[in-house]
Amino acid sequence: MRILFLAGGSPATVFALVPLATAARNAGHQVLMAATADMSGVITSAGLPAAPVTERTMRDFMLADRDGTALTLPADAGERMHFGGRGFGRLAAGSLPALREAGRDWRPDAVVGGTLAFGAALLAAELKIPYVRHAWDMGEPAEMDRGAEDEMAPELRALGLTSLPAPDLWIDICPPSVADPGAPAGRTMRFVPCGRQQPLERWMYTPSQRRRVCVTAGSRVSKDYEFDHLDALVSHVAGPDVEVVAAAPEDVAAALRERHPGLRAGWLPLDTVLHTCDLLVHSGGGQSALTAVHAGVPQLVVPTMPKVLAPNQRLAAYGAARVLPPGEDGPETVAAACRDMLATPSYARRAGTLAAELAALPGPAETLTAVQALTRT
Repeated sequence: MRILFLAGGSPATVFALVPLATAARNAGHQVLMAATADMSGVITSAGLPAAPVTERTMRDFMLADRDGTALTLPADAGERMHFGGRGFGRLAAGSLPALREAGRDWRPDAVVGGTLAFGAALLAAELKIPYVRHAWDMGEPAEMDRGAEDEMAPELRALGLTSLPAPDLWIDICPPSVADPGAPAGRTMRFVPCGRQQPLERWMYTPSQRRRVCVTAGSRVSKDYEFDHLDALVSHVAGPDVEVVAAAPEDVAAALRERHPGLRAGWLPLDTVLHTCDLLVHSGGGQSALTAVHAGVPQLVVPTMPKVLAPNQRLAAYGAARVLPPGEDGPETVAAACRDMLATPSYARRAGTLAAELAALPGPAETLTAVQALTRT
C-alpha cells in the first residue's frame, strides 16, 4: 500500500505525523511525506522521504493574500482564528499543483493529512481514495475550518463541493480526559513524542540537585518572533532553588545564553529532558503540551495565540496545568505560579495519572490497521 502523508509548514506538524508514517513504513508500506520545502530537512531527519509541495513558507501564506497583498493579523481572537484558517486555506491552494502531480505520478492508495492540511481532503476527493485526518495536537478551533472553507471556495466549487470533504477516518492523539468535546468520533491513538535529536549530554537524562524547570516557546520562535516572550519567561522562572533549561532553535538559544550566563539552552530532545523536569513553562503549543503529558510533567502555560487557550484550559481543569492568559502573565505572576506549582504535589499527581491514561491508548501500529481497512472497503 502507498500512503501519502501531508504535513504543514512547521516542525510540529511534521513530528505529529511521524509515528504513524514510521509504523506504516515498518509494516512494509511505501510512504511519502509532503510539506512546504523548508520542512524537507525535518522530514528526512526523521528517516522519511520528503516531497516538497511549495517553495513558500507557512508564514508567507499567513501574512499575504493570493495576489501578494500583505495582510495584518487581527487583534480580535475570533477574527484571528478565522484569519489563520484562511492562511491554511491559501497554503492548501498553493500546494495543490504539486500534490496533484504527486498523485498522478505516485498514485497513493490513501492520503493522511494533518488537522489543518486541507489539501489532503481535496486530493483524496479528486483521486477518489480514502482520506484520513490526523490530529496535530490537542485540537484546533472549528473557526479555522470555516476560514479555510471561505478561502478555498474556488477549489471546492471546481470539485462540485460546497464544504470541505469529511474524512473517512479521524485520528485523535489527545487523552480522552482532556480531549476536545466537539471533536469528531474516530480513533484515539497514543501520542508518541518525536523531534530532532542530538547527542545526549549526561545532564539531559539525569535529575538535577535543584528543581528543574524547562521553558520553551515552541519550534517557530526566532530572534524576530517571540524571542522577547521566551527571554522574559527565562528571567521570571529563574531562582536560587530552580534550575532553568530552555528549549529553542540554536540561534535563539545562543542569544539566550549570552543574556543568561550559565543557562542550558538549545534544541533539546524534550522526550528525554522532560523526564528529568519538575515543570514545563511554555506558550501553549500542542506538541509541547502533549510531550509533557507523555512525561507526566505539570505545565504552566503562558499562551501567545488565542487558539491554544481552550486545549490548555482543559489540562488546567484536569489539574495537570495552570494557564495564565494575557493580562495575567506579568513577571511576578509567572514567578509566583511556578513557585506554587512546584510546592503543590497535586499537579504532579494529576500529570502522572494523565500520563498513564495516554500510555494505555493504542499505539501507531495498532492504529495503522484502521487505515489499511479503508483501502479494502
